[in-house]
Amino acid sequence: MDRADIVHENFLKRVSAGDFPQPVGGTNPQDAGLKPEQLVEIFRSQVLSRQLDRTSRKLQARGEGFYTIGSSGHEGNAAVAAALRPGDMAFLHYRDAAFQIQRSTQVAGQTPAWDMLLSFVASSDDPISGGRHKVLGSRTLSIPPQTSTIASHLPKAVGTAYSIGPAKKLKTEHRQLAGDAIVHCSFGDASANHSTAQGAFNTACWTAYQGIPLPLLFVCEDNGIGISTKTPGGWIEATMSQRPALKYFRSSGLDIIEAYDVARQAADHVRRRRKPVFLHMGTVRLYGHAGSDMQTAYMKRQEVEADEANDPLLHSARILMENGVLDRDGILAIYNETEARCTRIGETVINRPKLTTSNEVMESLVPPKRVWSKGNGPSNDHRMLVFGSDTKTLDSPQHMARLLNWTLTDLMMEHDEIVLAGEDIGPKGGVYNVTSKLHARFGANRVVNTLLDEQSILGLAIGLAHNGIVPIPEIQFLAYLHNAEDQLRGEAATLSFFSNGQYTNPMVIRIAGLGYQKGFGGHFHNDNSLAVLRDIPGLVVACPSNGADGVHMLRECVRLAREEQRVVVFVEPIALYMTRDLHSEKDGLWTSVYEPPGTGKPIGIGEIGQYGTGTDLAIVTYGNGYYLSRQAESILSEEHGLNLRVIDLRWLAPLSEQAILEAIEPCDNVLVVDECRVTGSQSEALMTLLAERAGGDKNIARIAADDSFIPLGRAATVTLPSRDSIVRAALALTEAAS
Repeated sequence: MDRADIVHENFLKRVSAGDFPQPVGGTNPQDAGLKPEQLVEIFRSQVLSRQLDRTSRKLQARGEGFYTIGSSGHEGNAAVAAALRPGDMAFLHYRDAAFQIQRSTQVAGQTPAWDMLLSFVASSDDPISGGRHKVLGSRTLSIPPQTSTIASHLPKAVGTAYSIGPAKKLKTEHRQLAGDAIVHCSFGDASANHSTAQGAFNTACWTAYQGIPLPLLFVCEDNGIGISTKTPGGWIEATMSQRPALKYFRSSGLDIIEAYDVARQAADHVRRRRKPVFLHMGTVRLYGHAGSDMQTAYMKRQEVEADEANDPLLHSARILMENGVLDRDGILAIYNETEARCTRIGETVINRPKLTTSNEVMESLVPPKRVWSKGNGPSNDHRMLVFGSDTKTLDSPQHMARLLNWTLTDLMMEHDEIVLAGEDIGPKGGVYNVTSKLHARFGANRVVNTLLDEQSILGLAIGLAHNGIVPIPEIQFLAYLHNAEDQLRGEAATLSFFSNGQYTNPMVIRIAGLGYQKGFGGHFHNDNSLAVLRDIPGLVVACPSNGADGVHMLRECVRLAREEQRVVVFVEPIALYMTRDLHSEKDGLWTSVYEPPGTGKPIGIGEIGQYGTGTDLAIVTYGNGYYLSRQAESILSEEHGLNLRVIDLRWLAPLSEQAILEAIEPCDNVLVVDECRVTGSQSEALMTLLAERAGGDKNIARIAADDSFIPLGRAATVTLPSRDSIVRAALALTEAAS
């Protein structure tokens, strides 16, 4: 017999017989501030969660439902929801259906059974994901959708809690959370061991320890096991109860009065003190981990049956009867009526429309546009005051790092909702001084010096973006992104997709990257791989090759984030930060005069750059490759008589395919120059594009970095394309063609 059926039959029999488990809590409803009708309401939420699990399993057995993780055994989180406000944003554990159901009782017009069953059958009518996944989530209920993530939602919960203070001070136009709101974040005991979770706990403590407001309620739902691996007894309490600046509470999720009472105390502490709390709530897990998982394959039957005997619905039924709120007939009526309703709705939702085309699936990858009120911008006097001593050099040619710094200054003056965050970006001004003086100009609320944890930096950015702030986080070096890439891939880039465009976390992530640094580096500071970014759906990747382009591209990136709510990565070639000369010492050809806002020619997304109009050869490249190709172009032109053009991609994702094809169309020979590795580099996509769509009459070749990490010292560039290797490749291609 299926364990779900056993649990179901046990509930009916034991309630009918008045056979209940022993009490686990001693708080009475009056002391907890719970009225009889509230107890009934929480119980109804628990029952609906249980019956939705049962209905989901039945639909799945018929091929009408899909992979799901049930909430049975964790229904005590309904009491936690009852202790919070519906405006307190909640990042939920995947077993928290009862939480969402209970919260729906706090907002008029909600239909949780209908909504959740639409999600279970992957109907395009699903109000949160549009049929893209079985998720908990609701825009109306302030519950951003989570799939079956393991701890990856904790960093952004920390970031969202932090955002409440700055958003209130900055009076951001699209602020989502009230000034006295708190953030709820729940997870399992096994997830608490994940390095991502541990980083989030540490960040919360590190922040609160300094007296910085962080109104966050962590809720660990401890059922004692992660899939098949048991959590050591007492482990969660031992590791979490003595953390600095983190208040620890404990409750049983089996007793809804105790669960509500402790959750109310914990939430009140967070709301009044603006400090994080760790609420450790004991639960049981019924049915197994997920889908067809059989607990008896790795647990003794006696252990499984002991958990089933501690069914939280039986505990709630006992509480209702002992307090004279409902009799057994009333309890069974709620249970059976809810089952019938779920069955009836289940038969209806299987006929609701599904996603059928790739366009329908991909529709929410790009978020909807957002409108901002138009401000007047800073006056010229105020602007000059902010620039301070830099006004003396505003009209003289500068390298890329200085130009980006001035661009950030103007952007932050124009848009009060922009907040920078990253390691060492404050008083130090960043490793390469790109954020120099910004901390003094705009203060610590807008230029945030973070701890050294890339997951926390990106989590902070996601959280800030949830609350109407436009974050510009910095990852100090490209290789450091690998410590946190799931915050981009699994969280930031998927939010619009899984919420059908209802939730967004727009941002511009600045990353110093790529190779060619002199006298510094090794592979951790000269990472020449963008593969991790190239294949994230919906992500915009920009890479300027020079300061003049960098100014206008960074402005466009911020526009994309503010107005189109995109997640954008702005890759800044480290070796070109301070570069001034192109062909000879002191020629100054790689410097530019700063073009203030409203001047110069904007560079829109997808707009490529081009130097020269020659037709003998087209070189397609970006970043350092464009710089080196410009050097090679001079040699090829002056010494070999080739008339060519050099095309700067600028935007690496989405790739500007039509613009590239039009730019190379007059040329018979096309050379792709890619500073990243042969395997996984942008050149793979470019070669495919040229082979498939450029026509068979063109001669095509590429030069890319070797498949190697970058060493330290004089050998740092030997695996990379160079001016001379580009010249050789161009000559080989054109000579072979002739």
